[in-house]
Order: sequence, then C-alpha cells, then structure tokens
Amino acid sequence: MKRNNFWKNKTVLLTGHTGFKGSWLTLILNNLGAKVIGYALNPISKPNFFDGSNLSQFLKKDYRANIKDLKKLKSVIRKGKPSIVFHLAAQSSVLAGYKNPKDTVETNVIGTVNVLEAIRSCNAVKSAVIVTTDKVYLNLEKKIKFKETAALGGHDIYSSSKAVCEILTASYIKSFYLKLNNCKIATARSGNCIGGGDWTKDRIIKDCVESFLFNKNLIIRSPKASRPWQHVMEPLFGYLKLAQKLYFDNNKKFVGCWNFGPNVKNNLKVIDVAKLGKKILNSKSKILKTKKIYYESEHLSLDSRKSLKFLNWKISLTAKEALKLTFEWYKFYYNRTSRDKIVNFTFNQINYYKKKFGIS
Repeated sequence: MKRNNFWKNKTVLLTGHTGFKGSWLTLILNNLGAKVIGYALNPISKPNFFDGSNLSQFLKKDYRANIKDLKKLKSVIRKGKPSIVFHLAAQSSVLAGYKNPKDTVETNVIGTVNVLEAIRSCNAVKSAVIVTTDKVYLNLEKKIKFKETAALGGHDIYSSSKAVCEILTASYIKSFYLKLNNCKIATARSGNCIGGGDWTKDRIIKDCVESFLFNKNLIIRSPKASRPWQHVMEPLFGYLKLAQKLYFDNNKKFVGCWNFGPNVKNNLKVIDVAKLGKKILNSKSKILKTKKIYYESEHLSLDSRKSLKFLNWKISLTAKEALKLTFEWYKFYYNRTSRDKIVNFTFNQINYYKKKFGIS
C-alpha cells in the first residue's frame, strides 16, 4: 500500500468543527497529520462530542464565532493562511428550518457567501469544499436517483437554503474563481450520515440510542421513509479526496458539484433502522409510531457514479455495518467506566476504516 503524505502539515480551515461531521473531520485530519484551524459556534446539543471530549486539543486554533461575521472570518483566514478550506458550518436540521426559517436562511446562505468572500481575500487557499446536502434536489417522490445535473429545489426551508448555496457557489466560481482567483472550489452533496457523537435533535439514531439504552419506548414519525444510510467516515473521506484533487487541478476538472451517497442497496426504511438498533443494543423497548407534522421526503437516493469514475470513491460499508459501528460507539460512550476513552475508541474506528479499505 503506497503511503499518501499529502495531508501531513497542511494547514486546513474547517468551519463547523464543533458539530457532528466537524468533530469527526477534526479527528480524521489530525490522524492524517494536518494542522486544523476550527471556526464555529459552541456546540448546541447536550451532551456533545466536541467539547465533551475536549477535541480542541487536536486543533491548531479553536475559534468560536458566527459564520455570519464576515469581518471575523476574513481575519481568521488571513492570519491562518490555510491552503485548504472545508465549509461545514450550517443549520442542518429540516425540522429546525421550519421553526426558525429566517435564521436557517441567514446561517446557510449568508454564511456560505461569507466563506466564499473570505477565501477571495486570501491567496494562500488552493482548494475549498463547500458541503451542502443530498436534499438540494427537486424531489417529486418518483423514486429516482439524482445525478449532479438534476434540477435543484427543496420543499422545506433547510433544503431550499442549501439549494441556494449551490447556485451561489456556482455563480461565485464563474464570476470570480475561474479566471481571477487561484482557488478551486467544489460542492459536496451527501446526507443521512450516521456515526457516534451526533446528539442533534430529531435524529433517528440519537432517539434510538436514548430509548433503547435506557429502556424507554421509541416514537418514530416516518417509519416507511427510505434513506441512503452511510457512516459519516464515508463521505468525509470523499471530501478529502475531492479537496486533494482540487489542490492539483490545473485544468479545473474537479471544480463543480459532486454526489457522495450509497447505492440503493444501502437504503433502509426508518422502521428497519429502529429494529436493527433495538437488536444490536439488546433492548426490550417498544417502537411506537406517530403522525409527522411537517413535510419530509419519503424516498431519496443519489447517483454517485461521477465520484466513482473520477475520484475512485464509493461506499465501502453496508448500511448494517455502518449502523453496527454507530450503535457500538454509543454503547461504549454510555458505559460510564469507558467515557474518558471515547476519543481513542473513535480513532480506533477511523484506523479500522483506513486499514480495511487501504487508506493511509
């Protein structure tokens, strides 16, 4: 296996580092030898993975500031001089988007514009990945697989705000980055990521864990909804591949939008996820159903053949393997005698993934 030292000593700016994906990407980048600068608000969930496990020890700098503060963001980028940027900071909940639409739009849309503006002010940045979601597509519930060229839409506020981010990023690339700036930029679309450390409200895995480990009944609102479940490490390693390709992309071949989603075989209904979690956690809790209040798509699948062809990226774990890793993480975390060792447990899962699939 040929060793890849690309990330060693690279300075990387990661927005949203205190969130679920951000926490995992912080540890993965550290594992690969990068120097990470974090920019985000304090974690909103209790408990939370980042502060609860003192992940700031793995950062070069840990800035706690709002992505809507352009002046602060520009200052951080100019001082840190990162060569690569990952933009993950966002309001990432569909239901929270219904409850706080204005804040969702401002955070996701203005926040993304601020990142694009801040990158323009620093010539050190060579590549950037703007993370959106698989929900940016116009989903008419026809059970089709969405290609990157499919129409953008978004029934709910969260999804539409992310679709706007896609359009704005494409406009910024055409207006400023193709000829006037050395940085190459791409957007990454993935969703329904699972893994340890996600305590975001209204997440099915979090609800399963908190119900099954403490013998409470689980209430689910969309039992028949089908989702392309994937472990969080899968798309994150895809983002890393994309950022690396962009870094050396003289012909701008990798600029644009990319899907990072599993094939249809990894789609499982919410009820099946709940039943598998109950089995893995050896719970006797009951699974109850309730009516959903707000619209949520029933079926969603991505066509990721572009990532396979040009990035050699594909899903390596089955949905059941991803769920097993996830539920085992939470089981370890809630074992009070082991909680202080959760970071090492996470690194072990990262190394397991790298070893199993030939990543170094």
